Amino acid sequence: MKLRYQSYAKVWTEALPIGNGRLGAMVFGEPESEHLQLNEDTLWSGRGPKEWNNPNAKEVLAEVRRLISTGNYVEADKKSKEMMGPFNQSYMPLGDLQVKFRHGGVVRAYERSLDLTTAITRVEYRIGDVAYTREMFASFPDQVIVVRLEASSPGALNFTARLDSPHPFRTSTSANHLFLQGICPEHVDPNYYHSDHPVVYGEPETTEAMRFEGRLGVHLENGAYSIDQDGLHIKGAGAVTLLFSAATSFQGYDKPPARENSEIAASNEVRLQQAMTKTYEQLRQSHIDDYKSLFERVELKLSPSEVPEQMPTNRRIAEYGAKDPGLIELLFQYGRYLLIASSRAGTQPANLQGIWNREIRPPWSSNWTLNINTEMNYWLAETCHLSECHEPLIQYIQNLACNGRKTAEINYGCRGWTAHHNGDIWCQSAPVGDFGQGDPVWALWPMSAAWLCQHLWEHYSFTKDEQFLREQAYPVMREAVLFCLDWLHTDESGHLITSPSTSPEHKFVTQDGQKAAVSQAATMDMSLIWDLFTNCIEALEVLQTDESLGAELTAAREKLKPMQIGKHGGLQEWSEDWDDEDIHHRHVSHLFGIFPGRQLTQQDTPQLFKAARNSLERRGDGGTGWSLAWKICLWARFNDGNRAFQLISNLLQLVEEDGTNYQRGGVYANLFDAHPPFQIDGNFGFTAGVAEMLVQSHTGEICLLPALPDAWPTGSVKGLRVRGAMGVSLTWAGGALQEAEIESPFGGSCRVRTKGQLITVESEGSSIHFEREKDGVVCFDTQAGKTYTLRSL
Repeated sequence: MKLRYQSYAKVWTEALPIGNGRLGAMVFGEPESEHLQLNEDTLWSGRGPKEWNNPNAKEVLAEVRRLISTGNYVEADKKSKEMMGPFNQSYMPLGDLQVKFRHGGVVRAYERSLDLTTAITRVEYRIGDVAYTREMFASFPDQVIVVRLEASSPGALNFTARLDSPHPFRTSTSANHLFLQGICPEHVDPNYYHSDHPVVYGEPETTEAMRFEGRLGVHLENGAYSIDQDGLHIKGAGAVTLLFSAATSFQGYDKPPARENSEIAASNEVRLQQAMTKTYEQLRQSHIDDYKSLFERVELKLSPSEVPEQMPTNRRIAEYGAKDPGLIELLFQYGRYLLIASSRAGTQPANLQGIWNREIRPPWSSNWTLNINTEMNYWLAETCHLSECHEPLIQYIQNLACNGRKTAEINYGCRGWTAHHNGDIWCQSAPVGDFGQGDPVWALWPMSAAWLCQHLWEHYSFTKDEQFLREQAYPVMREAVLFCLDWLHTDESGHLITSPSTSPEHKFVTQDGQKAAVSQAATMDMSLIWDLFTNCIEALEVLQTDESLGAELTAAREKLKPMQIGKHGGLQEWSEDWDDEDIHHRHVSHLFGIFPGRQLTQQDTPQLFKAARNSLERRGDGGTGWSLAWKICLWARFNDGNRAFQLISNLLQLVEEDGTNYQRGGVYANLFDAHPPFQIDGNFGFTAGVAEMLVQSHTGEICLLPALPDAWPTGSVKGLRVRGAMGVSLTWAGGALQEAEIESPFGGSCRVRTKGQLITVESEGSSIHFEREKDGVVCFDTQAGKTYTLRSL
């Protein structure tokens, strides 16, 4: 469970990430000059909430629909540009901590590592007979980044630590603290948008943009220190602990940033002073205890690895890839580590890069991209036993819904709430595109509310927290339903359709060879609405409320335009059987009903299920990093473990820092997912995919080892979660289940599907009666708080 290297990081995608959900750092580990690139999760460009809704959209809507209904798709594309709003803002880097050592550069026995069992990154090397060690971690309990520096020889530590930032900043000092204060841009254009003034800063004294402060404190063991505006200077020490804290002027998604630096300083002062009262050992232990309470819930052991344990991770990727089961275990747990490090209670949700970003104009603004990427970030949260880490996204959805009500009314004249494909810290809910400069293929997609609400229902399904469902989830789901009911309208055949409608980021080719984005009733729209309606109907059954709405949803669901099978035998992506602009396109939006949805199954919809599989075959096994992760999940749902493993092999390809081929994903040396460039969604999607290969529960039964590949003949997994709030642990050998344990905290009926034949079900040493159903399904009753052991032939 270690990422390890024999040289320091020369580029950002070789550095190692640490984080506590709010603070993040990329650690480079150079012997002569340590570098921590720093982030704080509320540091964004912009001056706060603004008017992004477009009243003209409602006026244009009827004409766009008319053009679509008459087959003038290219003209509809052009007209729909008038429905766009402004681009949203960008996630910002905070600064850098540089530690310049004065011990020379002739180094031996160098190793750099990140231990996933402790969330501590470590650097070790020797100069002469002196051993130097560094330990760095981001503490959630103490809300600081901790840097521990030690030397085996007394007095051997001599260095200067400095803080700086890519933004306008100034430094100052007190008796034992070094301060960094700066401002963010008032506006940043997306990196893909070309303008004359893409980055706009205000004046430091009067700007309405975000302000920030970083503080560096020191604990010294022996030696001496001094602080001035050039940095923190250490002389003749044996051990030093540096503590970094940061704060911003963010006051909430619906408020402008605070204008006074004193407000930021006060909160930052409290955090740092509280941490300074503790010893390094106390800080370290509280960090480890907190982290392990989440990380140690799940264990994965695959077939034994023949790769030497000390082999550097970058070499393991390049030389072995998916042939190394230990590397797959490492990447699986790395996804869990990254979610713990980037998404904790009270923080912002993990964005396109988690919480790690070095650029003022990061790729795709490092925002929340809501047409797949944000959702993929959280696919693992429930199945991989990190339900608490789901909370930041759930809170963000509630905030977004508040703004989305105005967008639904102003842009579309609809009830409820809607949002589109991009979100930022100010919860922009309107379509982006600079009022007509964007492309409707990605901008004009008012379906993110339907998809995001799946996360609210899934959180309930995995926890059975009825209070959460009643007070938090259902009110937001209900309003998303109201928008969809108003947005849908009847076509000439009597079906309910959406219009305008896009399949995210993928254009179709009309019969006369023209490419267009907007049409009506794209398959993903229909699948998302089916999913939302179904989840809401089930929520109403649990809560025993809103009977009239339940009846309306049931009737509307029956009238949704049905899916169709196209000329190639695949599931149509659009309502017409058009050709793809790119048959190997990275998005597979029309397969939402397979995963993460549940509309299409082998048991209930065999023809459409087969057509969806044909579509995935046609898409191919290539793609960006996150696309490969989605395909792993899809092949798992198709119960094809060997094909899912092939996608894992394609993902475990080493990508260099300058890789920009958008159609060939992989991983960087630090195991970050490569789009390329870096996007964290592929890390999270991979972990979710492996879990889906081992256990599934979307059909109302627990399916054990549904997609086990031949490459993993033996193994075990402990602590996965399934719908119904149950826990599952498995062992297998010879490619078949040996034993399963099912924890049932709330009791109730349990249905289990396996490929082998179960012979016993036991609890507390006593045999439990079970019923055999068809297709390898057994059913038995469980009691609250008990664990059940299932054994197979």
